[in-house]
Amino acid sequence: MSFPLCACKSDDSKALTTVKLNEVAHSIFYAPMYVAIEKGYFEDEGIELSLTTGFGADKTMAAVVSGDADVGFMGTEASIYAYTEGAKDHVINFAQLTQRAGNFVVARENTDSFSYEDMIGKDVLGGRAGGTPEMVYEYVLRENGVSPSEVKIDQSIDFGSTAAAFSGGQGDYTIEFEPSATALEQSGDGYVVASIGVDSGYLPYTAFCAKESYLKENADLIQHFTNALQKGMDYVAGHSPEEIASVIVPQFSETDLKTLTLIVSRYYDQETWNTDLILREEGYDLMLTILEESGVLSGAAPYEDLVNTDFAEKASTL
Repeated sequence: MSFPLCACKSDDSKALTTVKLNEVAHSIFYAPMYVAIEKGYFEDEGIELSLTTGFGADKTMAAVVSGDADVGFMGTEASIYAYTEGAKDHVINFAQLTQRAGNFVVARENTDSFSYEDMIGKDVLGGRAGGTPEMVYEYVLRENGVSPSEVKIDQSIDFGSTAAAFSGGQGDYTIEFEPSATALEQSGDGYVVASIGVDSGYLPYTAFCAKESYLKENADLIQHFTNALQKGMDYVAGHSPEEIASVIVPQFSETDLKTLTLIVSRYYDQETWNTDLILREEGYDLMLTILEESGVLSGAAPYEDLVNTDFAEKASTL
């Protein structure tokens, strides 16, 4: 799936430089990026964005490493894995987009008194073993005094099929991203009772990254790329969910504006997006803690080796 984004230019306008961006998924969760696209902020910065969806962090990382993509957009854990495995010319994160996890606990019954202890002994449709959504969910369980082993977590169902399985009667709870969480509520098959993003705390759930060599050779271009993203963040910070949804609706033609607004509101209200793109060390350290507790961290991954905040810091002052 590719979305070439071309600007209409007069004959005397300067040529745009193409940046190939591979996103891990095409999701409302990433609203500020789509605002930047739809408002023409990349063109304003001299960039013609070629957007491709990787459908998985492993595929997005492979595209960056191979050079098929200049910039990757995915969870920071992918760069950590590559680094600890000894990757040469390793990938560096230079701009954080989301500062919370984007999934929610959906229950059979609507309640205002949900506790994670309610999940003990219950059937939960979870995520892929070793995947970040599942690891963050298990971290939240532990933080609330519940061992993941006390919960019957079904990790056998494909990521895109858990909502349908829940509608079909499987599970007492399911862990869902949008738009599936809202769709379950609209059909009356489930109710959002907790936010994994709120309960896990601030962490760099998704970030933009590029190979170290690309950042060095294209520093000015990356700065303009980051500037465009910051303009998208500024718009989101200064406008209502209704206005944000109206801007990004061309990116999600399968979702009606009313539903899109509900989903944007849910992410907006839980502070999914910061006002800047700076990937801070405390959030990065939390991600390392989650990976370590999940048993998948195989070596040291220093913040200073995997994060460059120079571009985001400069963009935040413009």
